[in-house]
Amino acid sequence: MNDVYGPIIRDGLWKNNPALVQLLGLCPLLAVSNTTINGLGLGLATILTLVAANGVISLLRKQIPDEARLPVFVMIIASIVTVIELSMNAWFHELYLILGIFIPLIVTNCAIIGRAEAFAARNPIGPSLVDGLMMGLGFTAVLVLLGATRELIGQGTILSEAHLMFGESARNMTIVVEDYRGFLMALLPPGAFIGLGLIVALKNVIDARQQAKLINVTAEVIPAKA
Repeated sequence: MNDVYGPIIRDGLWKNNPALVQLLGLCPLLAVSNTTINGLGLGLATILTLVAANGVISLLRKQIPDEARLPVFVMIIASIVTVIELSMNAWFHELYLILGIFIPLIVTNCAIIGRAEAFAARNPIGPSLVDGLMMGLGFTAVLVLLGATRELIGQGTILSEAHLMFGESARNMTIVVEDYRGFLMALLPPGAFIGLGLIVALKNVIDARQQAKLINVTAEVIPAKA
């Protein structure tokens, strides 16, 4: 079991992260990640879409003709996003208004269509659901990290407007840096590009160090065996 799901989990969260490696879905990622809550809201909507779309497409993969697979995939994803959009409008109305057009634009997110084509259309439902969940969690983690970083540097807070997602009792969750005047560029589009670039660079540094350690260990083991 672990042999099946282990690589899927590692790919979604790290090795093939849609935001850091595939660099897909960057438009909504950069546009709404100016606060932690905005990033979390869009991330959760994306997770639900990925899991539901992967599951439905995996179940129907043998009935969908190759000639029509992409239009069918888009129709399935659009139906799921519509349900999520109406649900957010009903239960998280203020957050829905803030995220605006980027909720229905999940339909055009290349990461979702890409997973449908590359994985769900070729694998059973179990691995497809896990793939959707892990890819969604990987994407959401980057959204939340980037949002928290930009919010902290830009206005000196973390979890501002948490009540939009967690209710009125969450108003006290906001962490505030006293006497901080803020750094406006972090909240503007250039701040999003710079922040994402630094996160990608950090991942590459970690990967390079892990690869160097692996090479060193291999080099030590081979002479020992000889």
